[in-house]
Amino acid sequence: MPERFGNWNTIYKNFNRWSEQGVWARVLEKTQSLAQQSGDLDWVASLDSTIVRVHQHGATLPRATGGPVELQEVR
Repeated sequence: MPERFGNWNTIYKNFNRWSEQGVWARVLEKTQSLAQQSGDLDWVASLDSTIVRVHQHGATLPRATGGPVELQEVR
C-alpha cells in the first residue's frame, strides 16, 4: 500500500467496516444505475474457461464423485 494512503491497518479496518455496513454494495448499485441511465452499461458477460485456473494448493485435493449430487454438469 503506498504511504500516501496512510496506515495499512486503518485502511483495512475502514474497508472492512464499510463492507460489513454495505457501503460497497451501495456504491456498486449507484454506479450501475448511473451507467444504465446513460446507456453505458452492457450486461453481456463472457467467461472463457481456458483462463480459469485452480489455485496451486487445490489442484491435488481429492474430489468426491458419484455421490447423490454431482457438482459438474456434462453437456
